[in-house]
Amino acid sequence: MSTDTSVPHPRHPRLSGLDASDSALFATLLREAPIGFALFDTDLRFKRANESMARLHGATVADLEGKKPSEALGDEMGELVETAVRKVVDEERPVLDVDLQIGERHWAYSWFPSRAADGELTGVVLVIVDVTDRVLAETSIRRKEERYRSLVEASSQVVWVTMPTGKVVDDAPEWRAITGQTHEEYAADGWLGAVHSEDRARIEEAWQGCVSGDRIFEATYRIRTRAGGYRNYDVRAVPIRREGEIVEWVGANTDVTGKREAEEMRGRLTEQLSAAALRTARLQQATSMLAEALTVNQVVAVITEVGRSAIGADRSAVALLDDDKVRLRTITPGGIPELPGPAREEIGVEDASVMSIAVRERRPFLAENPTSLRLQIQAEEIDAFAQLTDERAWVGLPLLAAGRALGALRFSFTRPREITEEERVFLEALAGQCALAVERATLFEREHKTAEALQRSLLPDQLPQLPHMRLAARYQPATRHVQVGGDWYDAFPLQDDRVAIAIGDVMGKGVKAAAGMGRVRNALRALALNDPRPAAVLSGLDRLFSATEGLEQITTLAYAVIDPATGEGVISNAGHLPPLYIFPDKPPRVSDTEAGTPLGWPSQRHQTRFSVPPGNTVVFYSDGLVENRRRGLDAGLDEIVAIAADAPPEVLADPEILVDFLVDRMLAGYDHDDDVTVLALHVPPKTA
Repeated sequence: MSTDTSVPHPRHPRLSGLDASDSALFATLLREAPIGFALFDTDLRFKRANESMARLHGATVADLEGKKPSEALGDEMGELVETAVRKVVDEERPVLDVDLQIGERHWAYSWFPSRAADGELTGVVLVIVDVTDRVLAETSIRRKEERYRSLVEASSQVVWVTMPTGKVVDDAPEWRAITGQTHEEYAADGWLGAVHSEDRARIEEAWQGCVSGDRIFEATYRIRTRAGGYRNYDVRAVPIRREGEIVEWVGANTDVTGKREAEEMRGRLTEQLSAAALRTARLQQATSMLAEALTVNQVVAVITEVGRSAIGADRSAVALLDDDKVRLRTITPGGIPELPGPAREEIGVEDASVMSIAVRERRPFLAENPTSLRLQIQAEEIDAFAQLTDERAWVGLPLLAAGRALGALRFSFTRPREITEEERVFLEALAGQCALAVERATLFEREHKTAEALQRSLLPDQLPQLPHMRLAARYQPATRHVQVGGDWYDAFPLQDDRVAIAIGDVMGKGVKAAAGMGRVRNALRALALNDPRPAAVLSGLDRLFSATEGLEQITTLAYAVIDPATGEGVISNAGHLPPLYIFPDKPPRVSDTEAGTPLGWPSQRHQTRFSVPPGNTVVFYSDGLVENRRRGLDAGLDEIVAIAADAPPEVLADPEILVDFLVDRMLAGYDHDDDVTVLALHVPPKTA
């Protein structure tokens, strides 16, 4: 079928070079084809266009013919199409697969040179194909890949890949970081090169059997670590098939050393304490209580209470090694009374003391009377200590986790006391539980501080200093989790001397919520600097969410713009909690303006005017302030209004004091299980 249109056809003057059947077919394609089609001459003007092409661009065929794209399709689309046509005319080469989104559909635009029978360029053909399904499929695949990568990176598993024969094909830096294998060693022996020599023959035989027999591989073995020790790992590897053939094996190793040690400890305890039902019950009680203990101080309180009640000790102490592993620092109040003079907060690992020996030798230290103490620790300071103290028997237990010494546990008695074998086993098990709990609590405290620092780094360093208005904010992280959350607030000046105020909540915890919070905050600032109107900013964020975030990321936001000189402002709410208005001469109330839908949900954004006269305050807050597991949202809103109504005048006059007052009163008596964010805006009364 020729595209030369320079010679009129006798029966179809507009379709040259075609017989009657061809021209009828061509006309049908122009009219009925679901793809867009257009023909341009070398002057860049439309010669032909079908209905699909015209309808896609909001025009009719008659609107297009004889016009340049810039004249018929509008500025942006017209310029794009015309530039592509000009490029084909100038270079006589096609421009292929330019993807454009029109409405909710995606279209692929391709331009081809149209030539006469002698090869001379006569124009340009534009073909437009609906590729929405392809784009959505590619987006879905890309999201799945991103989620998979995030899952692997966030999990405690180490993933490796081998060829169908079982030989490694890709490097595994995470695995080599654990085992200390070089790249060459891993390439030669793979993960098997780090397996304990006593386990390797068994594991290698099982692995090769699964590879040759096309079976899922599951096993447990010991791995040599970079430090030279061994840790227990569970492994599971599955074949990946394509068209029925195995193309690779993917395996995941999980460190189960802690689990294995806990299981072995429970096994020994069951065997050795069969006759000590009471102490076993107490140890189980300690385990349950330790599961709820988040901080080191909470762990110490549980251990000392359980230990003292189980064996009748009069005193107890817990000390942890410092970072240099040369000194023990006491955690319990009162210090360590093991040397002459006042009780010390710390002692050296090499000192002559019950706890130091337990740590150095990594074994329990038992002295049933002062004579036994002097025989085991032959030092002048011990003689002096034994003469001055009222203690008459001592127990020192090392706190060991995965073979590492963390500190020591000490019990003492004001009477001679022999520790039975049954009691010794119980105390060793208690020390083991204490060590694991201390290690976990130390990690929790470190991660909690890191998470809190990360959260605070995403919040503004300071609030704007305004002549006619005062701002104050508080962020208080939850105590029951270590992940960063999605609460945030912001306040920044605009070019016209007004101030933008924002508070939002990205649902969820962890890196995903923090990243979403950062994107929303940065996008809001960019949009506000261009057009600060709240409705315009929220509409822009809706478009951002529709394009990048998806409906699964629920984000609420309240955004306001206020003039500090007048106290007049406008606010728009995307599903966030209503602000609290506090007046000097009438009861406080929460806004009754209906909140819109969260960001990204279809909604017409509206903005509402509000005013903060002199002496008044408006408070923005997150749901962590008013809602928890024991208090519903409606009850929380009623309570914050009542608390604000009871606030003294001096509290209402200072937003810094007010935010602390509201947070302290609202959280009193409740578990703090969610982040709390509060932002207060106060206009001081005018003075004469």
